Amino acid sequence: MIFTAENVLLIGSVIWFVSIILSRTGYRFGVPVLLVFLLVGMLLGVDGLGIRFDNYKHAQIIGMVALTIILFSGGMDTKFKDIKPILGPGVVLSTIGVLLTTLFTGVFIYVISHAFSHVIQIPLTFAFLLAATMSSTDSASVFNILRSQKMGLKNKLQPLLEFESGSNDPMAYMLTIVMIQIISGGETADVEVWRIILNFIVQFGFGLLFGFGLGKVCVWIINKIDLQNKSLYPMLMLGLIFFIFAFTDRFSGNGYLAVYVAGIVMGNTKLVENKSISSFLDGIVWFVQIVMFLVLGLLVNPHEMFKIALPALIVGVFVILVGRPLAVWLCLIPFKGIEKKAKLFISWVGLRGAAPIIFATYPVVEGVPGGEFIFNMVFFITLTSLVIQGTTIPKVANMLKLSTEKDDLPENFGVDIPEELNTILQQQVVKDEAYLKDYPLPEGTLVMIVERKGKFIVPNGKLFLRKNDKLLLISARNDETEESRETFSLLDRISKIRSKNN
Repeated sequence: MIFTAENVLLIGSVIWFVSIILSRTGYRFGVPVLLVFLLVGMLLGVDGLGIRFDNYKHAQIIGMVALTIILFSGGMDTKFKDIKPILGPGVVLSTIGVLLTTLFTGVFIYVISHAFSHVIQIPLTFAFLLAATMSSTDSASVFNILRSQKMGLKNKLQPLLEFESGSNDPMAYMLTIVMIQIISGGETADVEVWRIILNFIVQFGFGLLFGFGLGKVCVWIINKIDLQNKSLYPMLMLGLIFFIFAFTDRFSGNGYLAVYVAGIVMGNTKLVENKSISSFLDGIVWFVQIVMFLVLGLLVNPHEMFKIALPALIVGVFVILVGRPLAVWLCLIPFKGIEKKAKLFISWVGLRGAAPIIFATYPVVEGVPGGEFIFNMVFFITLTSLVIQGTTIPKVANMLKLSTEKDDLPENFGVDIPEELNTILQQQVVKDEAYLKDYPLPEGTLVMIVERKGKFIVPNGKLFLRKNDKLLLISARNDETEESRETFSLLDRISKIRSKNN
């Protein structure tokens, strides 16, 4: 087939449609959706339908753009009140945890390389480079799996895991770049510990500083610009995301960390057209994830992975069962409140995904000898992680008794109230049956909608509320109402405890 513009659009639309249909089938059988897109890309490649794509630089750029949007969106969905209790362990896992995983895995790779010397000779620096590229958990995979499963997690595990995966890419990126510089310098490389430490401080410091500062600036711009065409606000947000990444990188800060921090800042602040911006980000995140995983699947040649399959499987199993758990348990020693079963679950949700594969393109692009070997190893290990860990997360959570029922309804039933009205929306579950007119509510609070077994009811005083009905309440935001809401929330918790004991 001649690849005209029309044919590219035709093939692309068919691939897109098939990928989405297969993802639905995969979800039904517990297969991570993003793994399906990765496999579809492989089937379309040179060992499948014959589509050839071998430009690592272009794949790296696509991955960079995708990760920037994914990390920002993840930050937007992260609430301060959720991450505040887990900030300490989250920061330690995303920095020291990545470093320890790299050290443990690098030493293991170096040791076992003697048993597979017929594949490739691996010096210690090369082993650490390979370990660094896959040392972080993947935000796209973690966000996707945790948020798509119909379950919740106890002990604030979900915000901890999401915060770790959203903030640990910078550490893995910096370790990868440092190891590439050391290897590229050869025996004459000027390896000075203080330079490496200074680089880390600059990357993290400027990443945090620019992320927070530019996030505040972007909030001011969006709220003050007053665009007549409201559909331009999501476009403005997209431009600001890329600016934050590029501006931070320009001043030697870590762009990935900056966009994640900026996302947290903006997601916890009042924004004009917030609903349309959030809806747009949800859609664009899925778009870039599909493109990124399809491209990465096209980039790999499956026949080249056969000779590295056994060592890659051994390394992958080591990371899953030893490297990641050992790093997690050591990092969480200072935090006495985290139970053993929670540590086990955190260790298990060490998903590899797009981020490690993208970081594995850097050695190839920079011309590191053996760079394609690193890429193939990381790709195979990522597949191993997604298959073994990605398909078993709900089962492990249930086995450890860490899962809770999760309400499938969108927050506040999908109702959006303009911030200018200065009101509060809150959901409550009916515990004691009563007529609505007799139901105890805080002063100044009204019931907007009643959800009963998936159906919505516009209430009136004659409505009889049944047990487990879900109420959407609206109240004015003032001191008296806040006090009433707190009292009502306390009474609701007491009611739940009584119901549980009974």
